[in-house]
Amino acid sequence: MVKPLTQEEVDSKIDPSVSKQWDENTPKDEQFKDLYKIVDGLKGGLLTTIRPGVGPTSRAMAVAKRVGPDFLFLANKHSEKFDDLKNDKTAQLTFQNSSDMSWVSISGEVTKTSNDDPRIPQIYSKGVNAWFGDLGDGVHTGMPDDPRMTLIELKANYITYWKSTSTFPGFIKEVAQASMTGQVADTGINRRLTSKDIEAARYSGQ
Repeated sequence: MVKPLTQEEVDSKIDPSVSKQWDENTPKDEQFKDLYKIVDGLKGGLLTTIRPGVGPTSRAMAVAKRVGPDFLFLANKHSEKFDDLKNDKTAQLTFQNSSDMSWVSISGEVTKTSNDDPRIPQIYSKGVNAWFGDLGDGVHTGMPDDPRMTLIELKANYITYWKSTSTFPGFIKEVAQASMTGQVADTGINRRLTSKDIEAARYSGQ
């Protein structure tokens, strides 16, 4: 539902598109459940690393496994992303659902890159080998024991997300209505999960 811009919002230098959708009242466990519902439904997002002399560099990555607020990926160790991570462990993972415009931004640190991690066979799934190829030498097979097969573990330390409360047609209708009437679109719920919230979720097994 569209909402009017107030003088208080202007005087307080508040972004009304954020303040009118901000949610700090929902219990944190429910906020994590909603977060997981969004990301688990998408399976893949953009993983961003910091490249020396360039800055943020992103690529699409399929999530091999989510462990609470943290994420595991499988990638070829010859990828440039590993050079980025040797220099800077900072990473960001983003998701967006094009069907309702819900989005998630996860900032964190890559705490592990390993091609001998015992979790690799556990999170490997059929189809991963399509991105590696099979050299036919019995070694570079694209299978879990391929020496190129490397696990990336991203530990979250800050999460923000926006959960749509309407369908995509409803989203478009409300944005158009707000534009025509001078009001502010209110089509979802904006939330933030701090490092303290994330640590609590890990500890509780959420």
